[in-house]
Formats: sequence, structure tokens, C-alpha cells
Amino acid sequence: MNIHVDETLGLFHLQSKDCSYIIQLVEGYPAHVYWGAQLHHDKNLASVLELRERCSFSPNPVPSNRTISLDTLPQEYPQYGTSDFRQPAYQAALADGTRITELKYSGYRIVQGKPKLEGLPAVYTESDDEATTLFLILEDQYSGLKTTLLYTVFANHSAIARSTLFEHKGSAIINIEQAMSASVDFADSNYQALYLSGAWVRERHIQRRDLGPGAIRLESRRGSSSHQMNPFLALLRPDATEDRGNVYGFSLVYSSNFVAQAEVEQFNQTRVSIGINPFDFSWRLEPDQSFQTPEAVLVFSEEGLGGMSRTYHRLYRTRLCRGAYRDKERPILVNNWEATYFDFDADKIEAIAKEAGPLGIELFVLDDGWFGKRDNDDNSLGDWFEDRRKLPGGLADLAKRVNEQGLQFGLWVEPEMVSPDSELYRKHPDWCLHAEGRRRTEGRSQLVLDLSRKEVCDYLYDTLSSVFSIAPITYVKWDMNRNMTEIASATASSERQKETAHRYMLGLYDLLERLTSRFPDILFESCSGGGGRFDPGMLYYMPQTWTSDDTDAIERLAIQYGTSIVYPASTMGAHVSSVPNHQVERLTSLAIRGDVAMSGNFGYELDLTVFTKEEKELAAKQIAQYKEIRSLVQQGDMYRLLSPFESRGDTAWMFVSEDQSEAFVAYFRVLAEPNGPIRRLTLKGLDSKKKYTIESGATGNTTDHGGNTLMEDGGSPFRAAFGGEIFGGDRLMKIGLVVSDLTGDFASSTFRLKAIPRR
Repeated sequence: MNIHVDETLGLFHLQSKDCSYIIQLVEGYPAHVYWGAQLHHDKNLASVLELRERCSFSPNPVPSNRTISLDTLPQEYPQYGTSDFRQPAYQAALADGTRITELKYSGYRIVQGKPKLEGLPAVYTESDDEATTLFLILEDQYSGLKTTLLYTVFANHSAIARSTLFEHKGSAIINIEQAMSASVDFADSNYQALYLSGAWVRERHIQRRDLGPGAIRLESRRGSSSHQMNPFLALLRPDATEDRGNVYGFSLVYSSNFVAQAEVEQFNQTRVSIGINPFDFSWRLEPDQSFQTPEAVLVFSEEGLGGMSRTYHRLYRTRLCRGAYRDKERPILVNNWEATYFDFDADKIEAIAKEAGPLGIELFVLDDGWFGKRDNDDNSLGDWFEDRRKLPGGLADLAKRVNEQGLQFGLWVEPEMVSPDSELYRKHPDWCLHAEGRRRTEGRSQLVLDLSRKEVCDYLYDTLSSVFSIAPITYVKWDMNRNMTEIASATASSERQKETAHRYMLGLYDLLERLTSRFPDILFESCSGGGGRFDPGMLYYMPQTWTSDDTDAIERLAIQYGTSIVYPASTMGAHVSSVPNHQVERLTSLAIRGDVAMSGNFGYELDLTVFTKEEKELAAKQIAQYKEIRSLVQQGDMYRLLSPFESRGDTAWMFVSEDQSEAFVAYFRVLAEPNGPIRRLTLKGLDSKKKYTIESGATGNTTDHGGNTLMEDGGSPFRAAFGGEIFGGDRLMKIGLVVSDLTGDFASSTFRLKAIPRR
């Protein structure tokens, strides 16, 4: 980790772990020279950038030097209106109605460590020797707009954090109409784009496509990061695989409207930019005011997608997530939603808890329906007081009854919403997002509270603080079940209405900061209809997210695999639900449902009171097994082995401890194949010089209430084939183990590896 500056050459060489990033000043414009594998610092790096005259249609900002054109120069923060016709990184409208600004270099400074971003989540450091930050300062002499590009390089991660600070040093109002967090120009277009797309209950499926002339644009205009697109984009060389090849990742630490795009221009250069979506956005800067963009985290890997993912995993797990649960094992829970929906009372909840305790479950979560008059989803959001019809003794009594079964008590809330049929709405009908005189669009019979308003956020802080203090609550599931419409605020001036979506997010971030600081011992889990707001911004406040409302084991293979491209397993909520599955009506065994869910933060979401004796025995074994591997899954390095997006849909992954002394492997076979070939699973991430023993999964012979036969020993053929044998790490990674002995559709196998101590 280092930042080398040669002021004579105008050269800035940033070295993060395993990567270099080079900037060079060309006539005052910061030009992008290189980003890739780490280079030794040398003054000859100043000769890398090649300039040449193109044609009169690429104008020259310096008339005496026709080799310089902003239309062809690779740039760090390109601008509109001064001869670059490609996608700009920012755009500002001045008081005279023009949109022409010209930012040029005016200085720099370097600080040890990483400064906080005001009001925004961001990657952090715990000591200044973990990172170094460059402030590259640009100014527009005409308007007084000062722009600082922030670059942080890390000692322990092959990553660079980028953001942009706008400051108004002039005398007339400026409107920022576009403000990217990062822009990078690549010298060619021989790349493929990889991104995560989907829909509700079908989130974060992997898409990979070639670049070509024109642009690929990924975005959300929904007021959240969305189910449809994740705020992430990667460029890969066409020959890059899971384990080899150059990969460049762009991840935005933000939870609202975003854009990530890759544009290939006339000379096959590629420009990638990521930041707040300029659609329906502007920010009014008065003299001496500033605007800070969210942070983009850029990761380079020479070890394919897997190397990129593990960099994001380690960085986000240890330096984005915060709080008491960052490094702590997450509890195994049972949630009553799919067991009861809104139809429950205190006795029913206690009955489920009584079944959960003996199985080894550690936490009971009371989901929707405990407040107001909430018998369905048509009413009561905003009325955060106990429904004494269902809970005569209130939350305190119910928590006590749950605690007596040996379980902690958790609670579901949806604070950002309000039902038109609620006491809160009748008292404050103007507190929701709305345009005066226009229809208010409902989704799930609810409206969105205007969190850009301080009084609304203060109300939520006071109300939720009271709720969280009623009982010994150790877990909160924070839901958000619709996207924004009529994005306008009753208290904003006409000039500032386009700020509403971003001000909403700043209000939410501030509210979460206040609540998580006041209740540091509560484990907060984010949710938005499942994975509609699974992004780094939310993980800064809540270290885990409900991955998807789709709990079908087979669908979850693709969802959890795709999610792992950026996000570690410790951030993924994963539960066993009942069959037929409530989303796709599929029948799967309790064994495979458990095996899939064990690759995240494990839990159950079904009615334990209807479990058979055999199912209870199997669930108890699953829970015991998960407790043995929990630290591996939640804190280990993940290696993807087989992709559900390829060929037969078979999926496999594994988790390896930091010292490579143990591993947990999960293999899932989707469809049976008659007289198929012998298939081997080759492992990854082990120490080739170590010897390992195999221990298989913990489940046994039984049949679940879906009528599916559960396979002996958790569906694992490994104990029978290899029990008692010792394998070298090199053998396991080069030759692998046979996995073709499974029978039936939707079969799974899990096993553990333990290194034999050297004598």
C-alpha cells in the first residue's frame, strides 16, 4: 500500500494490495493511465499514455497541440460541454442557464487512513496503517466549483475506494445534475460485462455478455437498489473464468437510484461509470455548500471471478459491516411468517417456541401482524403499538414466554411505510411521499413515509426506540415492501424537489445510525420483499439481509450463488421453509432444504408443531451440524465449484478457514440422470501440502411431510466411499471426489474436511 507522486511528471501511482492505479496530468486534466496488476514504481510509467491526433471531429482544448482531445483522452472524471462527447462523470447547470464547466487540476493532498463520508455509509478502517487516501483537487475557474476526487488504497485488499466531493466556492447557485462516484476509461473493448439482474423472488441471477459499440446501462429508478438490478458491474476478459483471468469489479455503497454503465466509443475505448442515477435527480448548491457522492468500491483480480468475490467478501465482512455481530456467530432462528402469516395468537407463538428450544434453535422471530389491527396487509402500518387481541400480555409477556423456552426474542417491523387505513395516516396524511393534488399510488395497500423530513425520522426514532425497549429484543427484521412513486416532498421548495429521493436515503441512513447506536446489542437484518435492497449501503447498518422471499431450495441455489458474486455468506439470511414451497409449489426433501440454507445465516420458517418425530430428529441434526460449521460459513473464504447457471444446474460451493485447516463442502444435484457418467467434484482453496480427513453431513434416514425420502447420512456417498481415508489437499484439488452416487431429483450432499496435524 503506497501512493507515489512525481509532481514534475504529474504522475500519481496508487498501489493497493496486488494492484496499481495510475493517473497522469495532461494539460491540467487528470488522465487515466492504468489499473491492473501491481507494478513497481518507475518514472517510465509516465510514458505509458500515448497521445495522437485523430480528426477535426475530436476537438482540441489546446489549439497548439492537436494530439490532445478530451474526446479521445482516457480521463479520471470526464465533463460535459468542453469537447468530450462520451458519457460525462458529472454535469452542472449554472445560474446563467449554461451547463459548461471545466474542472482542471489545482492540487492534491495525501492522508493516512480513510476519512468518513459525511452522512453516508462507506468502507472504513480501524487503524490508519490499513489505508492511504489521495485527495485530487480540481477547480472550475468560471463558476467556483471545486471538486475533490477521493481515492483510498488498502494494505490488505486489492481494492480502491472512490468518491467525489463537490464544493461551491463561487457566488451564484449551481445545480449538480449528474454526479458519478467513479469513472474509469479502459484502453480497449475486449471485455464482457457481468451483472446481477432479476425480479422479486428471482433476484441476482448472473448475466454475462460481450461489450460492443454503444452502451450497457444498468440502473434503478425505483427509490431503492431494487430486485431488478444490483448496484454492481464487472468487466472480464473473454477468457476469464471463475479461477483465472483479469476481472474488474465496480460496487456502489448506496441503497437508492443508481446507474452503472459501460460505453464503447469510436476507437474501442471503454468508459465505465457508477453512481447516483441522474434520472430525476439534481442537487442545488448555494455558495459554501457541498455535496458528497456515495462511495464506489473498485476491485481488481487476476484470479478470475472467485478472486474478485473473495476480495469483496473479506472487505465487506470486516470493514463495511459493523457492530457487535460483525465477527460474532449469528443465531439460528425460527420465524413464524410462513407458519402462521397473520393468523396467530400468543399461545400459537409459544407452541412453536416450545418445539424450537429442544431442537437447538436459539432465536424466535415474531413477524408481521403483531401491531395495530393487522389481520391482513390492508392496514395498520405506522401504528407501532401491540395488538392486545392477539397478544393480551403484549410483547413483554410474549418475549418472557419465548425466553422461558431457551430462545431469544426478535421482531419484524416495516417503519418506512404507512397504511392509508392507520391512525398515523389519519393524523399526518402529508407525511408520505406525494405530489399535492395528485393521486397517491398504493402498493400492497401502503404508502411511503417521507424520510427526507426530519420530523418524520424523529417520530420513527422515538416510536421504534419505545418498541425496542418494551421487551428483551435481540433481533430486528427491518422490511420495506414497495418502491417509491410520486417522489415529492410537501416541505421541499420547487427548486429542490429532485433532491427528494436522495434526501430520503440520507434520512434513512441517519435514522439507522441513531437506532443501531442506541441498541448496539440488537442484530438488525435488512429486508425489502426479500432481496430488493441487498446492497452495501444497507450492510453498513445491518450486517445481514433477507436474501429473497423465495425459499425454495432449488431456486435459492441460483439466488445465493449469484449473491455471492459480491456479498459474503455472513450477509445472507437463508431459511428452511415448508413444502410444497409457497412460491413455486415444488416438493423437496428436508435434507436438501437444510443443506442449502446452511450456506448462509441458518434458520427455519415453518410450523414446527406439525413436524413428525422423524423430521424433528433430522432438524435437530441439521442444527447441530450447522453449529459445528457456523464459523466456517460466516467467516471463512467461499469458493464456488459448480454454477447453477450452467449445463445441468448442478451446484457446489465450499467454505475454507483462513488457516486452511478445515472446510465445509456442499454439492447439489438438481435432476437425476439415467446411466450417467462418473462425475468428480474438484475442490479449491485447500493447502496442497496438508492431509485431510472427510466427515459427512449429519442427517439420517427418514421421510419428510412432503413425502420425499431423505437419503442416508444426509445424502452423502462420501462416508461410504472414503470413510477413514486420508487425502492430500493436492489430490482433492486436482482429482477430486466422485459425486455421481446420489439418487433421485433434488439431491444434496455436504461434508467437512479437517486437516491432520503435522507431527
